Amino acid sequence: MQSVKTVSTTPPKRLLAQLGLDGRLLFMVLAIAGIWIAFNLLTGGVFITSRNLWNLSVQTASVGVMVSGMVLIIVMRNIDLSIGSILGFTGMAMAVLNIRVFPQDTWWSALLTLALGLLLGLGIGMLQGTWVALLGVPSFIVTLGGLLIFRGGAWLLTSGQTVAPLTETFQILGGGLNGSIGGPASWGVGALIAAAIVWTDLRNYQQRARRGLPNRTAILQFAFTGVTLALVLAFVLVMNSYPDPRSGLARGIPVPVLIMLAVTAVMMWVVRATRFGRYVFAYGGNPEAARLAGINTTRLTILVFGIMGMLAALAGAIQTARLNAGTNSTGTLAELSVIAAAVIGGTSLAGGTGSIPGAFLGAILMASLINGMLLLDLPSAWQNVVQGLVLMLAVTLDGIFQRRRAK
Repeated sequence: MQSVKTVSTTPPKRLLAQLGLDGRLLFMVLAIAGIWIAFNLLTGGVFITSRNLWNLSVQTASVGVMVSGMVLIIVMRNIDLSIGSILGFTGMAMAVLNIRVFPQDTWWSALLTLALGLLLGLGIGMLQGTWVALLGVPSFIVTLGGLLIFRGGAWLLTSGQTVAPLTETFQILGGGLNGSIGGPASWGVGALIAAAIVWTDLRNYQQRARRGLPNRTAILQFAFTGVTLALVLAFVLVMNSYPDPRSGLARGIPVPVLIMLAVTAVMMWVVRATRFGRYVFAYGGNPEAARLAGINTTRLTILVFGIMGMLAALAGAIQTARLNAGTNSTGTLAELSVIAAAVIGGTSLAGGTGSIPGAFLGAILMASLINGMLLLDLPSAWQNVVQGLVLMLAVTLDGIFQRRRAK
């Protein structure tokens, strides 16, 4: 008689299951906390100050805006190496439009510049997606070509010249002196976020209870929601603790951070609540089964690359506005930070698995590393070494995780 082999989970896994927590997300939060504490000690208490955390939030915005699009790309078993160059190319194009085509500083000129830039990014992404989907060329090759083409295109737009300064209205996108919403409005945004968290947690709790799915106890759910609300409160407090140098009043949440939060929220909704999001993960899990199920995989691929291109253009607007100039080097190596953030956050390079919240935390982690190294005045060569090591470590851990899950 053969013995039956039972599969038992380890105590940490059982505890996480009982608490309803994602182990990888919890690990990300602990890793970020460790990095912050380490850099705070190394910088003599400079890292964890309202001024630096405010700047860190702005520095996170570009990667944070793009990383959710990269999650969809990787989930579909593709890669996009061109996003840094698309960021630079569209940013330069918007700088030219803002200064040479729409020189008058009006709200409509800034919005029109942004809209045209986003359309340009969308078109570039869809063009690359068409090349991948219809011609069958691997995305690695197509986007590697795009990396070279659009980096050269940024130079050709102005013959290598830097285009500056941008209009004050457009600079708001970068979080400059006028690029934050102030204290009262920040509290209003915080209240809206808190209300959304309470409503979402309550709705999810009730739905899981109604369907008989595993759920937290009421007390545990209350505590979990309370911790989340405390983090929102701490975020708004930090943003309001950094004063405007001109008036001394609270600067509040920077505009690029609001854009990043809005993009993350929309992309989470797309992944969790739309047919498009379900199709993306179905394709990543089994492309052939997705085709047989009637999913238009060609259109799906083109749309995902189009979204990625548009998000890269939005990041280009943020970066260009923040620098107050269109430069040829904007966005260089940004693709590495975005890919690393996505993989660190739980997106598998094998496809089919990805997490928008995890990728968002990955973006914070990558920005924290760069910010800390800048405060320590490390040479750019060492910064590249550290980022490269982080990327390699993330891919290695992903491989180990996939092998263990397959057993």
